[in-house]
Amino acid sequence: MKLKLIVISLLALCLLSVSCSPATDFDSCLSAIVKPYRFNFVKWEFEAISYEIGQWLSGNHEKIADPTDTVIEYFSLVEQIKSLEREIAAIAAENQQGDLTSLEAELNRLQEQRMALSSKVERIIASQIKEVLTEQGIFNPVDEYIKLKVNFPPLNFKLEKMPYLLVISPRDRIESIREIPLQQDLSLEEMESIEEQVDELGVSSLVVEIGGAGALYPTLVTDSGSLQFTIDTATEEWLHQYLAFKPLGFLYILDLIGIRRNYEIATMNETLAGMVSKEIGAIVCQKYYPDYGNSAQPEQEAGFDFNQEMREIRIVVDEYLARGEIEQAEEFMEQKQQYLVSMGYQIRKLNQAYFAFHGTYADEPTSISPIGVELKRLREQSASLKDFLNTVAAMTSRQELSDSAK
Repeated sequence: MKLKLIVISLLALCLLSVSCSPATDFDSCLSAIVKPYRFNFVKWEFEAISYEIGQWLSGNHEKIADPTDTVIEYFSLVEQIKSLEREIAAIAAENQQGDLTSLEAELNRLQEQRMALSSKVERIIASQIKEVLTEQGIFNPVDEYIKLKVNFPPLNFKLEKMPYLLVISPRDRIESIREIPLQQDLSLEEMESIEEQVDELGVSSLVVEIGGAGALYPTLVTDSGSLQFTIDTATEEWLHQYLAFKPLGFLYILDLIGIRRNYEIATMNETLAGMVSKEIGAIVCQKYYPDYGNSAQPEQEAGFDFNQEMREIRIVVDEYLARGEIEQAEEFMEQKQQYLVSMGYQIRKLNQAYFAFHGTYADEPTSISPIGVELKRLREQSASLKDFLNTVAAMTSRQELSDSAK
């Protein structure tokens, strides 16, 4: 997902306890549960950098004749793969008839084609994002001091299957207190087993899929997203690296490693990166892929407003928790999860950890923070996207945002 993944992973490596007696501390118990499933950042970095060096030495960075067509071909394969995976899953669940062997062979063929295009697509999209960033005057986090029109950190990402993320929240409030990256190949049974064991520690947990990881270099972006999502996410992960050299991003790092906790700073950082990346992503898509469909919304009943529904659920849950009615809140969320599934939204579990993870973005319906409104107001008041980005990036408190957005 973001810069926090590497920080949290390194901290998690320090937790080596293998037993959980009543006297053992929470982190040691947690470590014993997740140890077999942790994502290995060091191994991934070594393999990724080795691959990059190999590509450079072999001269595989030659000019691509039809970059836009190459990208569209890649994402057409992504959609075909997802459709086949759904069909295979249905057959495996004995919900319909079909030739599983031939479908799996076709799936492997399409995945190989996608993989063969991935390095080209990575370079094409990175180049297009950098072009738009340059047009917006966004180069590096110290360009007010060093007048070099060079993107820094270098924008580079890889399209791969993402690690999962274990998110943990207290049961009596919605707040992310631990986030631990897990291996990319977890089964549903393994996810549920991890959640069950962690919940026995008296917390709310959820294993979630993430779209990107800016803590790695190259950054990591899921290989199963849409074109629009991929562009937005690649931009957002670069922005997290950019912000790490600014006051807001530095304070966010202190929050992540537990030196100076500040949930409002975390929310400002995440929301800022999300807002700017969407704006850049929209420009990239309009400039290079104006006729390509990028937004696939889940089918839903007429008149159903998902955003409004999620906001109302969050408000009710907070009211339950404020009154200390934890069981009632959890029962309410379970009922609403079933309702959302019936409306076409495949949310596997709705609990405190779900809202803790998604609520960090103050412009999403799962958040009730006014920070999103304040950032949107400040964006409207800003002369340019660059001014907006650097104004907020220089802030060190929520109060500065509130004062600026008046």
